[in-house]
Amino acid sequence: MQPLDQEQPLSVIQAYVAAMELERGFSDRDVLSQALLLGEEVGELNKAIRKRQKHLSVDPESRVGEVDEELADILIVMCSIANRYGIDLDEALRKKEARNELRRWT
Repeated sequence: MQPLDQEQPLSVIQAYVAAMELERGFSDRDVLSQALLLGEEVGELNKAIRKRQKHLSVDPESRVGEVDEELADILIVMCSIANRYGIDLDEALRKKEARNELRRWT
């Protein structure tokens, strides 16, 4: 699999995830499995953030990734879910932000 170019739009990243899932044998996972995996990855992100806080303790025996790695895992799983629903995340983000611009933020 070719590595991603540094300046690829989100739609290209999404296509990369689809190809990567095919290559690694993950493309047959259903949406529910992916949604549950997303929840696990968010938990791992929370743990990685906790690890960086001086006042919060983390079990020294537990394996904890770095924040950047966990964020990347979340993006990968989000792309896989979007792919299963035929959603273009780049388009969805822009559409949602256009709606958010009309909202009042206090």
